[in-house]
Amino acid sequence: QVQLVESGGGLVQAGGSLRLSCAASGRTFSSYNMGWFRQAPGKEREFVAAIRRSGGSTYYADSVKGRFTISRDNAKNTVYLQMNSLKAEDTAVYYCAAGAVFTTASTSYTYWGQGTQVTVSS
Repeated sequence: QVQLVESGGGLVQAGGSLRLSCAASGRTFSSYNMGWFRQAPGKEREFVAAIRRSGGSTYYADSVKGRFTISRDNAKNTVYLQMNSLKAEDTAVYYCAAGAVFTTASTSYTYWGQGTQVTVSS
């Protein structure tokens, strides 16, 4: 079992930055690939970014490439999402997830956090 708790969301102006954190419980954090997803009101949950167990590989949705950076610290059982040059369309609830497969598919992730709200004002 892995429990995930996101933090760092909030209200920011367009062009600003936020860093989300996702703290994981348990001793097996380093055995999971991690992903960030988001869901805006009235829309389906969408993939944002993923990182391999070791942190050696990352992958991003086209909509955030060049603006967002995913990273992880296995010693701290934490994955991060640094979000720069935020746009109004980035407004959503952001979720972190843990899974055995390095993928963009939400259905392949086993454990999910409760989400943190990010609101970007234009």
